[in-house]
Amino acid sequence: MTPSQAIADDVRGRRELTPRALVTGLLIGAALTPTNVYSGLKIGWSFNLSITALLIAFALWRPLARLCGMPAWQLHESNINQTAASSAASIVSGGLVAPIPAYLLLSGETLDLLPLTAWVFSVSFLGVWVAWFLRVPMLASTQLRFPVGIATAETLRDTFAHGREALLRFSAMLASLIVAAVTKLIDAYWWTLPRFAPNPRLGELTFGFDPSLMMLGFGAIIGLRAGLSLALGALVAWGGLAPWLLASDRVVIPAGSANGFQPLVEWLIWPGVALMVAASLTAIVRRPRGGWRGARWFGLAAVPARVGFVFAATLTVVLEITLFDIDWLAALLAVPFAFVLAAVAARVVGETGIAPIGAIGKVSQLSFAAIAPAQAVTNLMTANVAGGAAGQCADLLNDLKAGQLVGATPWRQAVAQCCGIFVGSIAGSAVFLAMIPAPAEQLLTPDWPAPAVAVWKTVAETLAEGFDSVPPAARWAVLIAVLAGIGLGLAERRLGEVGRFVPSGATAGLAFVIPASTSLTLCAGAILAWALLTRAPHLATRFLVACAAGLIAGESLFGVFIAIAGLR
Repeated sequence: MTPSQAIADDVRGRRELTPRALVTGLLIGAALTPTNVYSGLKIGWSFNLSITALLIAFALWRPLARLCGMPAWQLHESNINQTAASSAASIVSGGLVAPIPAYLLLSGETLDLLPLTAWVFSVSFLGVWVAWFLRVPMLASTQLRFPVGIATAETLRDTFAHGREALLRFSAMLASLIVAAVTKLIDAYWWTLPRFAPNPRLGELTFGFDPSLMMLGFGAIIGLRAGLSLALGALVAWGGLAPWLLASDRVVIPAGSANGFQPLVEWLIWPGVALMVAASLTAIVRRPRGGWRGARWFGLAAVPARVGFVFAATLTVVLEITLFDIDWLAALLAVPFAFVLAAVAARVVGETGIAPIGAIGKVSQLSFAAIAPAQAVTNLMTANVAGGAAGQCADLLNDLKAGQLVGATPWRQAVAQCCGIFVGSIAGSAVFLAMIPAPAEQLLTPDWPAPAVAVWKTVAETLAEGFDSVPPAARWAVLIAVLAGIGLGLAERRLGEVGRFVPSGATAGLAFVIPASTSLTLCAGAILAWALLTRAPHLATRFLVACAAGLIAGESLFGVFIAIAGLR
């Protein structure tokens, strides 16, 4: 059966927003949400789980439907399943791995499950309606491909045209998941895997062996350019700046410390943040050609959509004021900021497939530094509105693009998205609170580097306290990093095809705020994936993403269990 025949058969007897499709997506999303919470606090990245959800649901329902005498699992049901699952798993963009922990560290406050869930849901729910207003101009633009959406649609078609191949990919994913889970359990229960460095001096600088299959899996997905950019950033930060800081006594490692990560990262974070922000903003500041036409309040959206947007905006503003004591004017202004910045993020996602959530948050933080100066909490949580809305807006537009290509119904996908963020908000908030009960003691440590938390916290503190809070020597490093970030961003934009060989400033900046061993392991995964794609492209195309997803899910799910159980 060809992909077009599979779609045609599905349309004739269409089942789309069925209870089993929605419930399956919600259950898969709830089960996989902890993977993104875990990886977000470990390395500052999350993973789009649409294709993972597709493979799991197909492998489950293809035999189960036949065994129980139920109608066959259909393509459009699978599309609803992946929409609900991916929206739940992408809930981390609502702040769980960046502004919310940063707020807890800065304020010393705590958030219980109910208010945390309500907040994460509100900013994500706002993003759904922003996406709904933008869907016609964004999806109609020939300049915006939405690579993730296209990849999801292609996987949908291939899965239903070649069912045996989908089951093979699922088997590969399951096998890699089991290997990663068993490795993590051995490391926690029976024998701690070696984390050695070639010599004590390199260990002091966080260079060494990191036995993380999750990192290898992430490295395989992020690609060779990002992997090499991480390695370059690690060599500059931990191989160049860190030895100089120790030799000049600008940083002193306390006696008895296993390595110098914590004291060194407190200095390295300044040039690292500067490099990330400058490169990201340079990359996204461009004239939106054709992406805005038709995105008008009247005409594009029906009355229910306008009501939904007003409800989401009102809920967000009320929670800003009641939970974080933000001034009502700043709370109101956060909504239009979120709309505009989410639209910018959606355009970048449409072009590159990468959601610039960090950069969007920094733009909002810089803007609110003028509106509400010297107010770190206001700065953080209004930016959280923009970041959360941008994350869910990008996720839904990717899903709608996939749906557009397979003839799905947009409003049904929007319903699945809303249900997904509701379930994801509960699951993600519960996992975060259980895994990180003491943020001040656990975060910004070698076990939980939480690079995104460090970045958001540092920017908020700097904007509240002034540039005098930056160590004197670090100010020159910041200036150099800003110039380097702008240069790399401009080179990436203007060199066309050659630009893909330019190191990513945003990715290299990330290497300044995570251990060097993590960056090098991610780079190793990227190199292994590139070698496989070069030597065995057919095999890699079939199984690389599935195996990488299994490694990520296996280690992170059991990592969450171990963290909650207090085994490590």
